[in-house]
Amino acid sequence: MIDVWAPRAGRVRMRRTDPSAGGDVELAEAGDGWWRADVALADGERYGFVLDDGELRPDPRSRRQPDGVHAASAHVDPASFTWTDDSWTGRQLAGGIVYELHIGTFTPEGTLDAAAARLGHLVDIGVTHVELLPVNGVNGTHNWGYDGVLWYTVHEAYGGPAAYARFVDAAHAAGLAVVQDVVYNHLGPSGNYLPEFGPYLREGSRNTWGDSIDLDEPTVRSFIIENALMWLRDYHVDGLRLDAVHALHDEQPVHILRELAEASDALSAHLGRPLTLIAESDMNDPTLILPREAGGYGLGAQWSDDWHHAVHVALTGETAGYYADFASPDALPKVWTAGFFHDGTHSSFRGREHGHPVPAEVPTWRLVTFAQDHDQIGNRAAGDRLTATLSPDRLAVAAVLTLTAPGTPMLFMGEEWGASTPWQFFTSHPEEWLGEAVRVGRTEEFGRMGWDESVVPDPQDPATFERSRLRWEEANTGDHGRLLDLYRRLARLRRSRPELTDPASFRLAAQTEDPDAAPDARRFVLRRGGVAVLVNLSAQPWDVPLDQEADEVLLATLPARTADGVVTVAPDSAVVVGPV
Repeated sequence: MIDVWAPRAGRVRMRRTDPSAGGDVELAEAGDGWWRADVALADGERYGFVLDDGELRPDPRSRRQPDGVHAASAHVDPASFTWTDDSWTGRQLAGGIVYELHIGTFTPEGTLDAAAARLGHLVDIGVTHVELLPVNGVNGTHNWGYDGVLWYTVHEAYGGPAAYARFVDAAHAAGLAVVQDVVYNHLGPSGNYLPEFGPYLREGSRNTWGDSIDLDEPTVRSFIIENALMWLRDYHVDGLRLDAVHALHDEQPVHILRELAEASDALSAHLGRPLTLIAESDMNDPTLILPREAGGYGLGAQWSDDWHHAVHVALTGETAGYYADFASPDALPKVWTAGFFHDGTHSSFRGREHGHPVPAEVPTWRLVTFAQDHDQIGNRAAGDRLTATLSPDRLAVAAVLTLTAPGTPMLFMGEEWGASTPWQFFTSHPEEWLGEAVRVGRTEEFGRMGWDESVVPDPQDPATFERSRLRWEEANTGDHGRLLDLYRRLARLRRSRPELTDPASFRLAAQTEDPDAAPDARRFVLRRGGVAVLVNLSAQPWDVPLDQEADEVLLATLPARTADGVVTVAPDSAVVVGPV
């Protein structure tokens, strides 16, 4: 049986691209815009749909596009892959460490199989969850993945669906959970034929990236829910990262995020392993992660950009744009203890009050926290990492802040060794008009924000993509190797000290010792129960009395002297102290 939702068509045919397989198959109307035919496709068989007398179009639920998003689909039989992860019971997010990576630039080969060969590196640094940037079908050879138009596919250049299954299977064998980044708030500009089939887009409603998805249409909502379940069920994925959920325009009584959480929880109960939904949201609204019994949506976690902003300002002193508010002396202590900085306070960047407080009962791990991620690096004009501006000593402090954080820490690929490569915005749109529009639009956008337009790389230049590939040969050399070792030691410390995974916010405390100092020259005492993280970003050594005689230095980024109940924290360093 094959079916397709095409309420805008008056006639629908399925066409095989191999003429010897037979002529077109007429689909019959089945009600509510659905068309069906009793036909079986072999694994790998190429086909598409012809609407009325139009051109061949890919299946909206195609799982493979061997020749790109404009060409015929290839049938994929989910049962054709032999899984070896029967003993996999999953991983809860609580106590975990997430590692975000982009398949195309994680390895020189840029494939899922090549990424699978590097999973041992992630295990070695203490990662528990590997999060993949979107892998769905896009036009062109390389892309960040957020311009996808066929949500059910796996990009062919990455290896297609078979390679994806191999990657997940290998991750589970290594003890790693897989989180897949998915985009349900818009569709890319090239290869989007869904409006020819039906009302997938909301007329007259746009978000930052294009026309909004029409969430008033029940079948469109089902299209999203079924896509999420496909990753979790058929590909054995352990969680989804939901891109920019603040851009979802949903006016229905039950929000699509709640529907996704309910469907995921039901599948989790059936499979007997944890499934986690993580939202990216700039709303600072705990409704997303509150239990449904308390009126929330019941998602597993959400990103906290406020954490990133507070850490970024403390380390770099950069206070332009949305960083301005985070120059406040209480910015880092507040995100340490309360999760959000803007929790109903005035946001100067937005020109209004923003956010809501996180209830004290919410476990701290429900906020995913990070010092770097694909957006905060790639959406800078030059795509420069912290490595480009911070000393090795400050990069070490960033590592301590990230891996001792009350939230669930997330690393961006290469961060663990201070990768020298930038992470720049790259595209490979074959259409000249689209490539030029992206190129001009990005340059003008940064010009309006005061950036030097000459430093903005051309997204369409293949060199921009190549510059963004990790250089694995540097990982174990010099300062890179020392930073990598620090990340490993921090992950071990996090596992060995229950204070560093304690989800209770009432055991958190934090203070700025010198609030009048410059934003990047302050000293902080950050507490998690009996463990204290001492951060000295000033130019002078800092003597800190130990809380109790039994306290000792558990980790220090630079040598720390202890004598007579006092620990001396070197400039530009961090020290973790606690009871033996």
